[in-house]
Amino acid sequence: MLPNPMNKKDQWSRRRELVELAGLLAPRQGYNPTGLAGVRLLRTEAVLHDVPVLYKPGAVFVLQGRKQGMLEGEVYLYDEEHYLAISVPVPFRMESSASPDRPLLAVYVEFDMLLAVEIASEVGMRRSEPKAGKVRSLVSSRMEPVIEDAVLRMLRALCDPVELAVLGAGILRELHYRVLVGPQGGAMISALQQRGTSGRIVRSLVRLRETYGSEISVAALAHEAGMSIPSYHVHFKALTGSSPIQYLKAMRLHEARLMLARQDKTIAEVATSVGYDSPAQFSRDFKRHFRRTASEEANWVRQHLGELA
Repeated sequence: MLPNPMNKKDQWSRRRELVELAGLLAPRQGYNPTGLAGVRLLRTEAVLHDVPVLYKPGAVFVLQGRKQGMLEGEVYLYDEEHYLAISVPVPFRMESSASPDRPLLAVYVEFDMLLAVEIASEVGMRRSEPKAGKVRSLVSSRMEPVIEDAVLRMLRALCDPVELAVLGAGILRELHYRVLVGPQGGAMISALQQRGTSGRIVRSLVRLRETYGSEISVAALAHEAGMSIPSYHVHFKALTGSSPIQYLKAMRLHEARLMLARQDKTIAEVATSVGYDSPAQFSRDFKRHFRRTASEEANWVRQHLGELA
C-alpha cells in the first residue's frame, strides 16, 4: 500500500511547529526554564564529544539535532526520531551534533516521582496483563505520534499563560503516562515499584542521593539491601554500569560541578560539601572525570549549559 501523502505532510508540519516553538521557548544558549516544574529546554550550538552526564529519572526529547549516550559499550540514540527515558539515574558519556545554523533543541522532563508512582500504580491495577519488566537504567524509544503530540501540546501551552494555567499540569501528567506505557514503560514501572533484587538496588540509589555528602559504607548499603557484599556489587554494577564507590564518586562530582557553576562556594568548600576530606583529592578526581580542572569545567558549564545545568 502506498503511504498517505497527507499523513507525511501533517507529520512534517508538526515537526516544524515543534522546532519553531522550542526555538521560541529556548532563546538562550544552555538550559532555559519554563512555567512547568521539572521541564527545561536546551539550546546548544556546539558539537560535544565524550561529555560525562548524570540525568535524573524522566525523559529527553530532541526536536532538532542529535544526541547519543554510551554506557557499558551500549549506545542509546536520542534524536528527532527517538527519545531517551531514564528510569534510574546513572553516570554515562554523551556526544551531540549541532551547529549555529541548526542548533540542537531538546526538552528535558524530570519526573515528578510521586506522580509517576501514582500513575504506575493506577496502570498496574487496571491492566490485567503484567506490565512490569526488567529494570533498565536507560532506554531509547521511537518517538511515536502520540508522544510527539503530547510534547507539541505542552510546548503550545508553555507559550500561552492562560493555556499553561488551565492545561499545563494535565498535559504534563499525560506525558508521564505516555512514557510509562511506552516501550520502556515496563523498565520504568519496575524501577518505581522497587521490587525484587533490582528494587533493593534502586532503594540504595535513593539513599545515596539523599546522603552522598556523608560517610557511606558499602558494607552498610549491602546490609540494608539484604545482600552479601559480593552479591551487592554484582547487582549494583548490572543496573548502573558502575561499582558502588564509582557511582558515589560520580554523583559527588556532578553535584560539585553544579555548585561550582553557580559560584556559591570556593573549590575547597564544595569539596567538603560533597563529602571529600581532601580538596587535593577532590581536584584530582574532578579532572580525571571531566578532563578539565574544576574552574575550567565551571566556566564550560556556564557557557554551554547556563544556570539550570
